[in-house]
Amino acid sequence: MTALHFAIVLFSGLLFCHQETDKKPQDAFLPRKVIFADTSVMYHSLQQIRTGDPGYVQALAALRKAADEVLLRKPTSVMDKTQVPPSGDKHDYMSQGPYWWADPSKPGGLPYIRRDGEVNPEAGGFSDHKNMGKLFQDTDLLGKAWYFTGDAKYAKKAVEMIRTWFLDEATRMNPHLNYGQAIPGINTGRGIGIIETRGLSRLPDAIALIQSSGEWTAEDESGMQAWCRAYLDWLRTSQHGKDEAVHPNNHGTWYDVQVCALALYTSQPEIAREIAELAKTRRLEAHISADGGQPEELARTRAWSYSCMNLWGLMQLARAGAAVGVDLWFYPETGKSLIPRALDYLLPYVDAPATWPHQQITEFRPEALLPQLRQASGIYLDSFYGAAAADLGRRLEDDYAVLWE
Repeated sequence: MTALHFAIVLFSGLLFCHQETDKKPQDAFLPRKVIFADTSVMYHSLQQIRTGDPGYVQALAALRKAADEVLLRKPTSVMDKTQVPPSGDKHDYMSQGPYWWADPSKPGGLPYIRRDGEVNPEAGGFSDHKNMGKLFQDTDLLGKAWYFTGDAKYAKKAVEMIRTWFLDEATRMNPHLNYGQAIPGINTGRGIGIIETRGLSRLPDAIALIQSSGEWTAEDESGMQAWCRAYLDWLRTSQHGKDEAVHPNNHGTWYDVQVCALALYTSQPEIAREIAELAKTRRLEAHISADGGQPEELARTRAWSYSCMNLWGLMQLARAGAAVGVDLWFYPETGKSLIPRALDYLLPYVDAPATWPHQQITEFRPEALLPQLRQASGIYLDSFYGAAAADLGRRLEDDYAVLWE
């Protein structure tokens, strides 16, 4: 590992270990235990806002607008669904595999058949997936709104949402995913369903950001620690979890991201370190080919979408690895590192979608590569990535994510 590589990994680790001060979050240098958000970017953004930089002030206004919209939403829970899981307990999460359709050649359509990339509207009838995904997005947004504004109403709303989904006895989700992505006529749930909790990796960051607000109590923290430990144990010991752990595409990547995030949040860094070390071969070498393509993702009918999604997962895994001293950003140490190799494979198509040589049966969205470019520009100190990110960001409206990516 070169001196530069070591410095970057060490600095990332210091970000994770930084302790809270008695200052308000907008005055503290860094929030405690933020894993995935680029806290150096956040602090820089905060300073730019204070100096009145027009671009950053505009981004903050967009963030406030989005967060204010979240304030109007009623907290959701697994109890909102109309279906009852096979267990008979509505506290259990359940969903249906999105790419599975009734077989027109079979009585009653059973068993269902797979049509990759084509979403069956039936799956949307199960509200847990949509509601939980929105919860992770909203609490992430609210945590950052609190950090940048110091307005406690954002932290208060985030706490309300987290309590409703995870902690309140009447509405809490049981810490397992036994009934995720079921296939009618085949099973009542499978390991692949674990991809639906990938947003759970955002939650420790949101909690870290709101802890100093006064809204998040010791009881909340104790309850959330217990829930996350139980879910992490289920991920590592259940058959569904074991199946997902060895999955060769984005499912395996995002399984690792979840395990690392939960392990770091629950003060079990040895688990995160083990996963990150394994990721060198099990994810980076296995997922990225010599030319930078991601074969498992390129074989899909939405090859662009899945390639961007998996690369983002690998980058989040690299951030988690840095927190425990494992360098995935610059792996391998000789030759071109695998993460930028994968990014370079995708980058030419941002401006030339029509030349994409693989399937993409849904809309080709160049902006799916924006967060990867932003993170790469900071990690690899590459002005080309930064220029590409700035150009792509200018095409988007309300691009407040520039404040932390």
